[in-house]
Amino acid sequence: MEINSKIYVAGHKGLVGSAIVRNLKEKGYTNIIGRTLDQLNLIRQSEVEKFFEEEKPDYVILAAAKVGGIHANNTFPAEFIYDNLMIETNIIHSAYKNNVKKLLFLGSSCIYPKLALQPIKEEYLLTGSLEPTNEAYAIAKITGIELCKFYRRQYGCDFISAMPTNLYGINDNFDLETSSVMPALIRKFHDAKIKGDKEVVMWGTGKPKREFLYVDDLADACVHLMNNYSDEIHVNVGTGEDLEIGELALIIKEAVGFKGEIKNDLSKPDGTPRKLLNVDLLHSTGWKHKMELEEGVKEVYKWYLNDKK
Repeated sequence: MEINSKIYVAGHKGLVGSAIVRNLKEKGYTNIIGRTLDQLNLIRQSEVEKFFEEEKPDYVILAAAKVGGIHANNTFPAEFIYDNLMIETNIIHSAYKNNVKKLLFLGSSCIYPKLALQPIKEEYLLTGSLEPTNEAYAIAKITGIELCKFYRRQYGCDFISAMPTNLYGINDNFDLETSSVMPALIRKFHDAKIKGDKEVVMWGTGKPKREFLYVDDLADACVHLMNNYSDEIHVNVGTGEDLEIGELALIIKEAVGFKGEIKNDLSKPDGTPRKLLNVDLLHSTGWKHKMELEEGVKEVYKWYLNDKK
């Protein structure tokens, strides 16, 4: 990408999109465009087609999506599959029609089989059953990967895909009904600390293992891939390291300064037992994460406190 190339970041106000915009600006890119939901509804094909015809972006990073944790995915599966299918289909097809030079589609590590061998290699896609609690979202994201692959094969489009692991960072969603595990625990521990509660209730056993990537590291990886990668195989983006949710809770508890106990609600689901990505392909392109988990949690909590002021 040239410094003055017109780069459209879809979802530029979200957790991932805002981090990508920050990274592009830090690297000196000067022609970054984005649209809020009020300005452009990505679910409506006619609006997306009009936007691409008028703006003619050179490059597209597709970070827009309907996202949420286990509860949201399990409660609103029809919304998750419909909204995400429409967003990615509209943007990918319009990018092809308007001769976009390169597009990066961002998926999720939940695309892989629930019981995939660990760490998960890119080639394990579509080799087993998905985790039922986020199946709708996963199917939509798998479709996005396949769209990029087949548009590349049939039309020669330089469309690539990246699959991030569990993300966290500033601008995250801390709503307890719709958030993922990291911001939910930060919010729970903070609220309990303020109220003087003696315990925090955590969903499930705490035994499932998860990998976490700081969102600004993901953004850096995205820009790196836009400039250094071109193939139909999607690229896993993660740290290559994981830990139990119970261990994560202890890290957050310490960062927040909560002095009480942690109680497990065993009536709530655990989700996939383990989800660690193999990041050999990513490392072979010359990129590796920088932010370690303990420091990242402290940064996010610091931002959360400032955002509440």
